[in-house]
Amino acid sequence: MSAERRLGSMGPLNGLLVADFSRILAGPYATMLLADLGAQVIKVEGPGGDDTRTWMPPTRDDVSTYYLGINRNKRSIALDLKDQDDLAAARELARRADVMIQNFRPGGLARFGLDYESVAAANPGIVYASISGFGSGAGADLPGYDLMIQAISGLMSLTGDPEGPAYRAGISVFDVMAGMHANIGILAALHHRGESGRGQHVEVNLLSSALSGLVNHSSGYVAGGTVPYRMGNAHPSLFPYEPLPTADGELIVIAGNDGQFRKLCQVLGLPDLPSDPRFGRNQDRTANRADLRPLLVERLMTRTKDEWFRDLIAAGVPCAPINTIDGGVALAEELGLDPVVTVGDVPGVRNPITFSGTPARYELPPPGLDEHGEEIRKWLRS
Repeated sequence: MSAERRLGSMGPLNGLLVADFSRILAGPYATMLLADLGAQVIKVEGPGGDDTRTWMPPTRDDVSTYYLGINRNKRSIALDLKDQDDLAAARELARRADVMIQNFRPGGLARFGLDYESVAAANPGIVYASISGFGSGAGADLPGYDLMIQAISGLMSLTGDPEGPAYRAGISVFDVMAGMHANIGILAALHHRGESGRGQHVEVNLLSSALSGLVNHSSGYVAGGTVPYRMGNAHPSLFPYEPLPTADGELIVIAGNDGQFRKLCQVLGLPDLPSDPRFGRNQDRTANRADLRPLLVERLMTRTKDEWFRDLIAAGVPCAPINTIDGGVALAEELGLDPVVTVGDVPGVRNPITFSGTPARYELPPPGLDEHGEEIRKWLRS
């Protein structure tokens, strides 16, 4: 924790000290991304550790891969905020930090003197980020779990077969989104601090992130008065933009504009379709999808998905096989995207951002509980 250790990485956030009082997903994902980019992140855990340490299976060497996937490049200290010595260490860490991030229930840290007002009194330059489920107003007492937000926001009403039950997305999409929104807010506040010398409180809540992230669907209601409905894999505003059957399975086929549709029809051997007034423009194809779909399927069923994939991609038509995750990783490797990085002996997914001059760093594997506690306590007393 010496100055030399803090300045050891030359990532774009080199020298930034982040006090991470968050747990589970949104906050730890946000701080891992900051750590990858050079920030010094100190992960503060309660005596029992981050909840995700126990979220298993799957595991690697008896450690939850959920935890491993969002906690690299951090140092861990276990602090019991009900213990006066540990609380003093937590307050000193907050006093020294450039950024503090927490996802306790709104107001939950005030009794420890670790709320924004208390921390800012001792550290006026602090950028203090709070992540909650429903904000710090009327929704402050509501617990914030991603599945709740998927249900309440309307996402689940859009996911699944039109005739079947609503489904959640396959990942905690709004936790991830809120973590990224928090980072945008943190970096904007740091820029403002560089101009003004003043820190500030950045607040992000999962429901607001969800409504923003529902983009065309939430806009369709807010701006157009249209409540969207569940369409399975179909798109409300584009056709084709969904899986279509071939001789040996489904292939995602996309015509995002009229030019792509003309190319699609050429490859399928249906060159006259674009001149049909029902299909010439995207809005026509969308309105008449029930007539167009069987014409496309009839041709697609004559060959395999791999054969169509090869020829459609060569012609500039977006399409894709429906992979499992191993297939997605394999394709990224084939394309030279280097999706996997190993830190210590723990493989993980690389930071998705590439910099020409200050690349992401991968120096520390996900820490054991309180692995760096002695080192950090000594530094805080110095």
